[in-house]
Amino acid sequence: MPQPALIAASWMTKFHSKQQAVLSLALLVLLSGCVVRSGVPVDGALTPALAYAYIPLKTTSPLYPESDAGGVALGGGIAVSVAHAKKYLPPALLIGISRDCDLMFFHTDRTQAVLEKDVPHVGEKVIAYAQYEGVPYRAEGTVTALGAAVLPRCESCVAQTAFVFEGNAGPGYSGGPVLDAATGKLLGIVFGYLDPPQGPRLIYAYPLSRVDAELKVVQAEKTSPP
Repeated sequence: MPQPALIAASWMTKFHSKQQAVLSLALLVLLSGCVVRSGVPVDGALTPALAYAYIPLKTTSPLYPESDAGGVALGGGIAVSVAHAKKYLPPALLIGISRDCDLMFFHTDRTQAVLEKDVPHVGEKVIAYAQYEGVPYRAEGTVTALGAAVLPRCESCVAQTAFVFEGNAGPGYSGGPVLDAATGKLLGIVFGYLDPPQGPRLIYAYPLSRVDAELKVVQAEKTSPP
């Protein structure tokens, strides 16, 4: 199988803290070939709650033949994914896109909030999920930082923060859930990763507190008069 041709658009600098990095999302754009899969195939079926809450997003565009993303049902017919996965979403389903975070919200027929929410903690064992060609994958890791600084998305946007975990996740995990490995509780939404010069890959995720806050902002903008 030929190696994929990838373009990486990224701007990465070191943060002043030894435990954190400043990251502007490294987005890999697939031009041809096959996606480089990360993690390992799920052994057996997903739990009923995860199978319901996790929403695979896929495009049939020839520009992105096998580039996947994910979404998570939040309840009330609303789901969340990353804004850079907008190309995978039918426009009619879009509710809105966050200005300051790489998040978008969309309509779904999955109306239940079946995953209990929790907050991440340093040292916590976590699992992120993706799907390649209909096969679910998982990537395990350990939370290494909370409130890691992330460069603003635009010149007038506010700085972002994320929690970070070490793990073998990559393209395809964007927009997917991060769960506590022991309890199965939902901790956050994956949006980016950083490969430092030394050490394992760092995965960046928004905690649910940020997701909920951005949803409120998007909903308020939808109901505000022009």
